[in-house]
Amino acid sequence: MSSLRGLLCIVWNWESKVISTHILDTHLGKPAAAVNVKLFDAASHKLLGQGQTDADGRLKDFGLTAITAGEYQLEYEILPYFASKQLETFFPKVCIQFYVADPQEHYHVPLLISPFAYSTYRGS
Repeated sequence: MSSLRGLLCIVWNWESKVISTHILDTHLGKPAAAVNVKLFDAASHKLLGQGQTDADGRLKDFGLTAITAGEYQLEYEILPYFASKQLETFFPKVCIQFYVADPQEHYHVPLLISPFAYSTYRGS
């Protein structure tokens, strides 16, 4: 059973987990659930995928099976999230551009948000 689980994890990682994100609300100290996120090719502004963060604040994939080297942009709709918490925010939307050097790697982009600040980094 463990070898089957390992094989499924390898297939899942290889086939769908190309770009992922995770949003944590540092103001409330909780994951940011139900945030709409879009993924674009930064050069052409073509929408490549979209989704909504789960209860753990994660969006594990955008339905892509492969990417190429180049610039990408994640666009996070933050205003509705904070409005649902009855909080004002200075940043209604967060856009993060990043560069994919090796399309064989997994790219994880965490986002830490609060009503008046945000921060990001390359995750693992």
